[in-house]
Amino acid sequence: MIGQNNVEQKRRILFAIRSYLSFFLLMAFILTSCIVLFVEQLRIAMGLVYTLEGIRKAAILTFLNVIFLSILFTVIDGIRRRFMIRRPVRRIIQTTEKIMNGDFSTRVQSSSRIEATEEFDIIIGYINKMAEELSGLETLRTDFISNVSHELKTPLAVIQNYGTLLQQPELSEEKRLEYARTVTESSNRLADLITNILKLNKLENQQIYPDKAIYNLGEQLCECLLNFEKAWEKKGIEIDTNIEEEVFVESDTELMTLVWNNLFSNAIKFTEPGGKVSLTLKSEGDYAIVQVSDTGCGISPEVGRHIFEKFYQGDTSHATQGNGLGLALVKRVVDIVEADIAVSSEVGKGSTFTVKIRRKDIGAIHMDS
Repeated sequence: MIGQNNVEQKRRILFAIRSYLSFFLLMAFILTSCIVLFVEQLRIAMGLVYTLEGIRKAAILTFLNVIFLSILFTVIDGIRRRFMIRRPVRRIIQTTEKIMNGDFSTRVQSSSRIEATEEFDIIIGYINKMAEELSGLETLRTDFISNVSHELKTPLAVIQNYGTLLQQPELSEEKRLEYARTVTESSNRLADLITNILKLNKLENQQIYPDKAIYNLGEQLCECLLNFEKAWEKKGIEIDTNIEEEVFVESDTELMTLVWNNLFSNAIKFTEPGGKVSLTLKSEGDYAIVQVSDTGCGISPEVGRHIFEKFYQGDTSHATQGNGLGLALVKRVVDIVEADIAVSSEVGKGSTFTVKIRRKDIGAIHMDS
């Protein structure tokens, strides 16, 4: 940013010098021409009759020459403005009108050599960049709406179908309970989807300022993991923890809880019964490193490149257990708190998510206090 400001400052200085030289040469030319014309007319007049009448005629002719030069330069300036200002401005206006009407594929052509290139090219560059960003946002918005519609239809269709079946008078009590349980599960899934959409919308469309506080990261990880005790016991999953003590961080506890809950939920969800989920916390220099590993199905490199995108589900066999928004939320939170997240995985062997967050040296804090 500093280098860019220096370049802009040098560019403005060079432009000022160039403008000064241009006006200096123009004024010198006009004044010199007027003086030469006056002296020449005076010489001619004096050659005929050396009187005040001759001086008057020379002054009138010089004034007429000044009027002629003014008209000439006005015409030249009009031509210059037509090609160097009006034409690029008209192109910019036409392009911005198309963008206002929703055509984000349009672009402003760069100025030609006969046009004022430097200033207009800067404006044109920013307009084209804005159109490109708007085009990407429009694509994301369209995909988001399409995915939301699809995700909403699935649980709604299940609720509708099983609700109809529940109305059958000859339905057995066992089937009625089964159908009612299915309706409840679909309702919960729909509620989770809407909740995650609202959370993601808030995180993406509002300027979030983390409410930072210094806290023990190990304790937070243990509390979040214990919330899934029933889930891992139900599947007979082994939990292995290796948590370094007294690791403190300065971050937003609520946002980071969202990260750990999603990572633990995914690890348990994708781990087969009898598998293993591992949690590791360690310090490396100025950072705290958290790793959540599982022995689940794993993901391919292609899936890994898209895993943090909204509604992307690499393992469709578990699609009914999620909505593809969890990791998108995780990535957005990690960006907000200025942390980092990465995933390493091997198909059939499991995945490891690694979160890297700057830690706080409590010893130094106590010394300062």
